[in-house]
Amino acid sequence: MQDFLRNKRLWALPLTCIAALLSACGGADTSADSAQAQSAAPLATASTILTLDPGSLAPADAQQFAQPSFHMAPVLLDTPADAAPGDAAPASVHTQTVPTAFRRLDSRRLTVEALRQVQALRSADSTTDADTSAATPLATTTTVATYTPAQIRAAYGLPTLPASFTGLTTAQAAQLGAGQTIYIVDAQHNPNVAAELSAFNTKFGLPACATKAIATNASLPLATASSTACELSVVYSTAAGAMTSSAPSYDSGWATEIALDVQWAHATAPLARIVLIEAASSSYDNLLGGVRLANNLGAGIVSMSFGGSESSGTSSADSVFSAANMTYLAATGDSGAGVAWPSVSPKVLAVGGTTLTYTGGARSEVVWSSTGGGVSQYVATPSYQSTAVPGMGTAAHRTVADVAFNADPNSGQYVAVIASGSSTVKWTSVGGTSLATPQWAGLIAVANALRAVNGKAALAAPHTALYTNISTVAGTYASVFADITKGSHGSCSACSGEVGYDQATGLGTPNATALLSTLSGLTVQTAPVVTSASISGKAGTALSFTVSVTASNAVTYTLTGAPSGMSISSAGVVSWAAPVAGTYSVTVTAKDSKTGLSGQGVYSVVITAASTTTTGTTGTGTTGTTTGGGPVIKASAITGVAGRALSGTISISDTTSKSVSVSISGAPLGMSFQVSGMQIVASWASPVTGSYQLKVVATDGNGASAQVTVPVTVSAR
Repeated sequence: MQDFLRNKRLWALPLTCIAALLSACGGADTSADSAQAQSAAPLATASTILTLDPGSLAPADAQQFAQPSFHMAPVLLDTPADAAPGDAAPASVHTQTVPTAFRRLDSRRLTVEALRQVQALRSADSTTDADTSAATPLATTTTVATYTPAQIRAAYGLPTLPASFTGLTTAQAAQLGAGQTIYIVDAQHNPNVAAELSAFNTKFGLPACATKAIATNASLPLATASSTACELSVVYSTAAGAMTSSAPSYDSGWATEIALDVQWAHATAPLARIVLIEAASSSYDNLLGGVRLANNLGAGIVSMSFGGSESSGTSSADSVFSAANMTYLAATGDSGAGVAWPSVSPKVLAVGGTTLTYTGGARSEVVWSSTGGGVSQYVATPSYQSTAVPGMGTAAHRTVADVAFNADPNSGQYVAVIASGSSTVKWTSVGGTSLATPQWAGLIAVANALRAVNGKAALAAPHTALYTNISTVAGTYASVFADITKGSHGSCSACSGEVGYDQATGLGTPNATALLSTLSGLTVQTAPVVTSASISGKAGTALSFTVSVTASNAVTYTLTGAPSGMSISSAGVVSWAAPVAGTYSVTVTAKDSKTGLSGQGVYSVVITAASTTTTGTTGTGTTGTTTGGGPVIKASAITGVAGRALSGTISISDTTSKSVSVSISGAPLGMSFQVSGMQIVASWASPVTGSYQLKVVATDGNGASAQVTVPVTVSAR
């Protein structure tokens, strides 16, 4: 993460020194007096305030790379027949035989450019009959079925498109996602995205999308999307969540991903505004920057058709997926059983995949053999994945998928692709959970448009609605979801489609008519909210406080991590008759007695003996005081030699709060600081002989603080 130092109030510097953090005032003074002054110990600057970014990934995670989650069938399709707005879905599904030359090609992230290269090689060596490459065979399939937008809408029960997209009533426009915004976050650059979408729309009778530029200095959030027409905007993001005018470099794989994301989000919600956000690279920090930019642009649905490895640290970015009035969706992956970040985040709707068969009147699906899905190693089980969900059982950790949609490239969907250096549209059959994801994003956009007509707030995080309001009510579940009970995506015991929830397809695929009807009028049940706080007391003096909880219904309470003798009553009153000196992190869980949803809050309980301050050593060479039991500062004495650059690291940790501000005073002029996650790196390019004391005070969001003094010693050469 590059945007560690945020907000205008980060610096408390003299007005003459605003341009540089802890740098010498006066700039390039070459006078004798200035030279003489530099031979003495420099003066300390004013106190500097730094804000640590708990939503940032550690450097090792930030520089991981995600992959687009699409598959392309290894065949260039015949040009599809033209369709006019309102035309019925074709009765027959287009099928096409895979050419012999392509049958050993792996469909994972296959591109038109790759197919052209194979064709060129075959032409150059016509005697070669077998593919000697190490590519993975495309199973045993030689025939590919490909669906049009009208057929997909018919198969899943989406509203039939009107013969004209002008003069629609408010309700009709809402059925097409009018007034909503879908953010497509991808990496790299597709220079042909608008032309590809135009060809797709013309071919299949979809409404045209006007291309609308968004200036890099535009006032944010954006104005509400049009209630009558589709608009397409393309912006480039920085890792900090800002816009830049510099387009990322081209990549054929990501360009294909962009094409299918934009076209099928539009096919599902034809009047929704689409904002394509292109990140500079597919590193986690750059892709998170794209999500941050979406949050800044305003309320909407974020579609992320990519994934990479989860780690013990990727959950530190969950706050990025927590913005108000935003919905986040991500692909579960296309390599079989397993989990992928960011779909594994409990804040993200994880979308898995199926193999679709639709014959014009009946839809049947099985688990797509390559869909992702599994159990996280690190993420705790979210409250919505309770034992009340059919088939869920007792989940050890966060389990994905949540929902599913067609994803098999051999039951693929048309995508228009214009290869680099060409202006000719090629038609491909594309699948992958990255195809399923933007279509679910379109469904949520339509649901939100219908909710707006009904005077209801946007769904934002839809997990509670789908799991608690829908899946736990037998009749509602059966009408809203098609339960996928056949097929598998691996050999594990939980890899097969099952009755109710399963890891491959989650709750199932949507019956859109019932889904949209239910979601449009639903009053979404919410989990109790437990407000965290810091509590102080004295050893031997009875302690009592009441937990702060907001809930729709009566709740029951439990304590985790409580010291011996501490208890909580049915009214939420925590009591401890004989407190013992120490610092305790106590988790309070409040469970809704009707819905079974639960919320948690952490109470930092500090019990002091004779005074409220303890003094000791924190890190080698540093001493100081700690109050409140919150932040912990670790640092070592910093030493160096005059004229030679030196640096040192100050580490901050805090298990009870999501935000920490740090004040540093006593630094010599010329010393600067950079924040990286929860670490501060002190640097001094040209140190001057002397001894200095850095006073470091860390204060968390609960008001708890810690203080250390870091000695800085610079010896003569």
